[in-house]
Amino acid sequence: MIKLYNTLSEKQESLSLKKVNIFVCGITPYDYPHIGHAKTYVQFDFIVRYLRFKKLEVFYLQNITDIDDRILEKAKKEKKPWNEISKRYADVYLKNMQQLHVFSVNQYAKATDYIPQIIKQVKTLIKKGFAYRLDDGYYFDLSKFPEYGKLSKRVSLKENDSVTRIDDSINKKNKGDFCLLKISKEGEPYWEDVFEVEVSEEEYERLINNAIKTEDKEFLKLNDIDKLKWKK
Repeated sequence: MIKLYNTLSEKQESLSLKKVNIFVCGITPYDYPHIGHAKTYVQFDFIVRYLRFKKLEVFYLQNITDIDDRILEKAKKEKKPWNEISKRYADVYLKNMQQLHVFSVNQYAKATDYIPQIIKQVKTLIKKGFAYRLDDGYYFDLSKFPEYGKLSKRVSLKENDSVTRIDDSINKKNKGDFCLLKISKEGEPYWEDVFEVEVSEEEYERLINNAIKTEDKEFLKLNDIDKLKWKK
């Protein structure tokens, strides 16, 4: 019998599943991998190998964030295409993993291979009132999801917490709100579909009525544009 620590219940619990899906946040390839990467991915490789040894069917997915502010900055500094930069360091990372005998990952998913899916998810969050737009990107509104952070037992950002490059806007509705999707600056790569969110009249009226009811002034202000579309 395999027992795992459940972060939510804070107890050891028996794992009764026969199939397990594991997702581990991968690298942002803007520089060479370091010892921290090795520690993290060797640990998860050990876990996956053990579960498979115990006859569980495991699908292990790891993402690669191959478009990012730091990648764009390095590309500008080196005067090279951004995707050349990300590929260079991703290739080094994958080679390092082979050298460490980390072979358990079923799939490495590059962010740029799933842009349509990412956009669709962000649009859904906007339509449901869980996200809003600022000049630099689309942000998740933590006040609309009280259970956010329950696994880590952190429901708000503490004063001494660091703020990342993607969520440091001074115009955020809440301190802990984080960016779902950045809006491209001039000269940066972009996806046209990012700049338009289709909303039916029925959905629009429901969202506006809810915003009026909850006195969501930020939402109303952001939507003072075309009635059927939120658009740049």
